[in-house]
Amino acid sequence: MCGGRKERLMRAPRVAAAAFLMVFVIAATETIAAGPTPWVWNVPRGFPIPSVPEDNPMSREKVALGRLLFYDVRLSGNQNYSCGSCHRQELAFTDGLPRAEGSTGELHRRSTPSLANVAYSPTLTWGDPMLKDLAEQARIPMFGIDPIELGLSGEDELVTHLADDGRYRRMFAEAFTDETKQISVDTVTKALASFVRTLISGNSPFDRYTIGLDDNAISASALRGANLFFSERLECFHCHQGVNFIGPIVHQGQTVPEGDPFFNTGLYNIGGAGSYPAGNEGVKEHTGRACDAGKFKTVTLRNIAVTAPYMHDGSIETLDGVIDHYAAGGRTIADGPDAGVGSENPYKGDCDSECQFFPCAFSQFLKGFRLSPSEKQDLVHFLESLTDEEFLANSRQSDPFAKTACPGDCNEDGVVTTDELVETVNLALDRRSLSACVPVDQNADGMATVDEVVAAVAGAIDGCR
Repeated sequence: MCGGRKERLMRAPRVAAAAFLMVFVIAATETIAAGPTPWVWNVPRGFPIPSVPEDNPMSREKVALGRLLFYDVRLSGNQNYSCGSCHRQELAFTDGLPRAEGSTGELHRRSTPSLANVAYSPTLTWGDPMLKDLAEQARIPMFGIDPIELGLSGEDELVTHLADDGRYRRMFAEAFTDETKQISVDTVTKALASFVRTLISGNSPFDRYTIGLDDNAISASALRGANLFFSERLECFHCHQGVNFIGPIVHQGQTVPEGDPFFNTGLYNIGGAGSYPAGNEGVKEHTGRACDAGKFKTVTLRNIAVTAPYMHDGSIETLDGVIDHYAAGGRTIADGPDAGVGSENPYKGDCDSECQFFPCAFSQFLKGFRLSPSEKQDLVHFLESLTDEEFLANSRQSDPFAKTACPGDCNEDGVVTTDELVETVNLALDRRSLSACVPVDQNADGMATVDEVVAAVAGAIDGCR
């Protein structure tokens, strides 16, 4: 028994060496890739290709770099917080809190919105109709002071946090070959935007049912709920429509949607005057117009079952509560400083010409409806069928700092293939960018050493552990 074990141990290095030589020969015959590698979209069936800004074309290098940055606590002033701290993958990139909490413990006025399918969204925040660029938006949490989110003091601090990292130096250089200053706020935000643009969710049970992949993907109750959702009786689909259940979207060939998804849903009506809590008045804060009070962005319903609590301020805890709100045509708050009957908010259905930029036509659908207890349960089951479990656990979008992938497991699926070994050797020969197989760089120094490639070969032979 012991002799057999000894023989296997003696054979292992020879097998690994032979495999390494074979892979080295294969890699040596390949051509060298020149410049950043164009990103290949793999969107769900029925989804369009997202629109991408001309000044920030997608590449594999930017996406890989953006993922590291998204989860790196060095993007915060105290180096304890990352973008991923507020945007948790298992919660569809929300945080489960009524109001977002920054790196210093300061509370935001609003809840953390989901990043699922944000690439298709014409606007990017709860109340600012003019903020439409993901790279521009990324600056706000990094440097904003009201409230403090990541809490960086300025570009110098950000660059200092990143420039001493050998992996970052290489990845920035490979992602931004034409930039004179490769590590900067501009390149950081462009990389972040590239990664976030890939957070596409479209494989829920409801999707599999509707495209004919699985006739049993959803329950009979969920199907009844879908019929209610898309009925003129409830009118839900007018505001939550299309592949993203959000309304107008932007994508290749359609960069300017018809209208913006900002509406007053009667969540508040303080004093009967149409007012919302101070500092949380939505679009009005940007336009100054009274008729824009309470207008907030319509959010996607994808993965809605895991993104509680709901509404812009997290003031409704459950899906049942949200349905009750819309069934009543608005929320009634009986007492306290926010008391008022939301269904009677004078701006909920306002069609003042001054506010026509934000179409009020949809407000006619916020008139309320009646549901039996069983119908309400059916509607909840439908909303739950929009949960994309694959999206919530996709290893290519997960926190790379939380669990180191197996050496050479380039796509992080738990298996090292021959093709992945070829990529690791090409990396060692400087014939590929690090984005081709970030996991091979186990010590995060920006290089693929012989020892790391041998470890990848061993992983291919013995399996990832």
